[in-house]
Amino acid sequence: MNSYGTILKKAREDKNLDINTVSRETSITPEYIKGLEEEDAGVFPGEPYMIGFLRNYAEYLGINPETVLSLYRNKVIQESPVPEGLLLKQKPSFLRLLMRGLLCAVVAAGIIVIILIFIRKPSKTDGDVVVEKGVTAKKYELSDKPFEGRLYRGDQIIIPSAKGKIVLTVSDTVSAFGLDTPVGKLYTDLSEEAELDIDGDAQPDIIVYVSDISSTEDSRGAEVRLLLKQKSADALQEETVAVPDVPADNGSSVQKHKQQVILQDTRAYPFTVNATFRGPCEFRYKIDHKASEENYFTNGDVVTMTANNGSRLWMSNCNTVKFSIIADTKNFDLDIGKAGQVLVEDIKWVKDLDGTYKLVVVELD
Repeated sequence: MNSYGTILKKAREDKNLDINTVSRETSITPEYIKGLEEEDAGVFPGEPYMIGFLRNYAEYLGINPETVLSLYRNKVIQESPVPEGLLLKQKPSFLRLLMRGLLCAVVAAGIIVIILIFIRKPSKTDGDVVVEKGVTAKKYELSDKPFEGRLYRGDQIIIPSAKGKIVLTVSDTVSAFGLDTPVGKLYTDLSEEAELDIDGDAQPDIIVYVSDISSTEDSRGAEVRLLLKQKSADALQEETVAVPDVPADNGSSVQKHKQQVILQDTRAYPFTVNATFRGPCEFRYKIDHKASEENYFTNGDVVTMTANNGSRLWMSNCNTVKFSIIADTKNFDLDIGKAGQVLVEDIKWVKDLDGTYKLVVVELD
């Protein structure tokens, strides 16, 4: 039986296609195409990406994707090592009895240790925060006065807004303070004062400052200060006056951020953005709450970015960059902007009012 790599290569050659032509028409880099035909899984960042490219390449060549995926899975099974348990020789019966006795002794000792741990009361030491067992999550409603205190995973903060109350849930208290918001997870690092947009209107709604958080202990929670972001007088004037003052017949309107929906699902999950450069461009990107990275790229360069929640992209000449988004083993091509245009884009998960999640591309000012 032919291997999936042989089938792909033969189909490409039968169509008189070279690898560069295929790469240009499918947005799959030549390195990945060679990896598929040579069955070299090591060139891909992970198996989900390889399966996605394998499916796309097969569909492009007119091959049934399920056929090549079945051949790939058969090869993985054949190359998997035999479990050690199948290679072990049968132990003599007296050794089995001895091992059972030792195992029983170890289990008994473990039970005793667990009982002692639960009986022993935790002692208070300077700088440690002891959380009592059985403490339920708490709710706090933010008002004009700032909130200062220690929050734990599961606690909720209720934010008043013109559209109703917005509920934020503490999701992480290790290394960085994380909040589940209607626009996805938002993070604030230790000693950082962050202005967060929690409703997706491109305007900061709250200010978060983290003064204490553990890098290892989730049970310690995080010491934070929360404050409602007061809108400036100009912003309030724009919100209440600008819309009515625009004449209905002058062809103008209040500009909103352009939003393109890429994918909709019942949950948010990691996605990958591939940026392929076809000309010189200064490019900067920020993944989730990590530090941003910046470099100068030219024709043929490729940058691969994998995000859990979202990524922000800055580019000096957006027409020189072609983006490909991989999510749920699906591949989406994205061309944005015009030649010479300086652009900032957000690609992120947004939670809709009906509870579903949308992967969107938002053009920022």
